[in-house]
Amino acid sequence: MRRAAYLSISAAIIIADWFTKLLVLRNFSLYDSRTIIEGFFHLVYVRNTGAAFGLGANSAHSIVPFLLNGGAIAIFFAVAYIAFRSPLTDVRLQLGLHLILGGAVGNLIDRFRLGYVIDFLDFFVVVGGKPYHWPAFNVADSAICVGIGLLLLDMWRKPEPSTAT
Repeated sequence: MRRAAYLSISAAIIIADWFTKLLVLRNFSLYDSRTIIEGFFHLVYVRNTGAAFGLGANSAHSIVPFLLNGGAIAIFFAVAYIAFRSPLTDVRLQLGLHLILGGAVGNLIDRFRLGYVIDFLDFFVVVGGKPYHWPAFNVADSAICVGIGLLLLDMWRKPEPSTAT
């Protein structure tokens, strides 16, 4: 029963990611921006052909999409393997892994379907009249980041195994 609960978290991320991206596609033209919180948060429609936060997006080399998709698939299988081999009672670990799985699948769907990932959450701060933007991201990216944070917290909070002989 616990496995189904964890998998439902991954499924919820995939559905929320798909739904929000669909809303962006239906209501925005490419590069459209709408202010949500003046000077802090906009919705914007951008296409990310690179890795997380647009890394490698400007590369014209034909191997980049292959490496991105292959790497994402490898990470997906590695995370799935760890999730299914780890104890279900390890809630923080399982939650982190399943958030990563849901986010990875959400972005992979875009990459295979469209050749890019739809990003739309645009946070920034204005300092001295100049805006400093965090790269635009989406629900899947958010789930992956929170999942990684939970994994780091899990590693930090777990007691070290005893090495006494």
